[in-house]
Amino acid sequence: MKDEILIPSPSGAELAQLWALDPAITFLNHGSFGACPLPVLQAQQHWRERMERQPLQFLGTDIESLLDAARAELAAFVGSEPADLVFVPNATTGVNAVLRSLRFQPGDELLTTNQEYNACRNALNFVAEREGVQVVVAEIPFPIDTPEQVVEAVLQKVSPNTRLALLDHVVSQTGLIFPIATLVNELKKWGVETLIDGAHAPGMIPLNLSQLGATFYTGNCHKWVCAPKGAAFLYVQRDRQAAIHPLTISHGANAPRTERSRFHLEFDWMGTDDPTAYLCVPEAIRFMGSLLPGGWPEVMQRNHQLAIAARQVLCQALEIPPPCPEEMLGSLAVVPLPDGDATLLHNHLLQHHHIEVPIVPWQQGRLLRISAQLYNRIEQYHYLAEALLKSL
Repeated sequence: MKDEILIPSPSGAELAQLWALDPAITFLNHGSFGACPLPVLQAQQHWRERMERQPLQFLGTDIESLLDAARAELAAFVGSEPADLVFVPNATTGVNAVLRSLRFQPGDELLTTNQEYNACRNALNFVAEREGVQVVVAEIPFPIDTPEQVVEAVLQKVSPNTRLALLDHVVSQTGLIFPIATLVNELKKWGVETLIDGAHAPGMIPLNLSQLGATFYTGNCHKWVCAPKGAAFLYVQRDRQAAIHPLTISHGANAPRTERSRFHLEFDWMGTDDPTAYLCVPEAIRFMGSLLPGGWPEVMQRNHQLAIAARQVLCQALEIPPPCPEEMLGSLAVVPLPDGDATLLHNHLLQHHHIEVPIVPWQQGRLLRISAQLYNRIEQYHYLAEALLKSL
């Protein structure tokens, strides 16, 4: 038997050449908007050129089969049937589409947490005010010791009037991975439908949406999958699809066709737009999965390990304990900072140290959130720690 040949993984510095990021900036904020690799951007340009050569053919005839092909590859990646997925430009749009399609009765309660993403919480508040129902908020502690604290806090707020729970899968502000599978299963016992805001989850952690069992799930592909900006999806369980409509009502609402689901007819065409970001999702999945010998599992694990190592560097520099267990993190990590002006510190780090990293207002204080993507390396977080000590 021949010895196994080990293929070395490329370094962060080598991989950084595949992105268009400004080399003068220490970019530690992949989590906000993602960053698209050059080969995927080239693929998008190919699609755009094809669209502009014959716009009517592309948008009037070809687009449905092209979206179906892209949807099939995305479905395989997130563990879903293609019939249960539609493309949307971002997870916030997915959350809005669900919330603004549903109807509630006086006395109903909509459950969320104090860590829900602000844009989606605003959508929840909008619908609650329109429908005359109450938003109930579960208080998730941060710092936090165990995932069980999340489950306990949420379930304590469930009542016979709870109709829907809007929950983050990966929290934007704190980086926490909520125990969503447990929450979905427990809420089902109460007859509560779940809308999962998975903005950060695809490409950060493995997904199997069919197995998860959430009623609704939306996630971005332009963050950790590294597709072009404006690529996301909405998953809806088959028996709930008839109730869910896009924010823009268009031709699909009364199309007489029967060979496609109304769900796809409505979401796949809402008016003239540039669909090329959606069509690049398969290329992003393939390209990112090709960068390391172990494919996507190694991509996710390497980013996780770098985020944990980077958090340790910062905690040691600031002489503080880690605010949550490693098992609750993916490729985002957060450390608490002394009280102060979040915007002022962000701007100082960018202007004086050329570091792009978010400083998040949190309760009465502020948090520093780091991202770890393949183009990052541990030396960048050491540099951040040094800059922080000079800036606080």
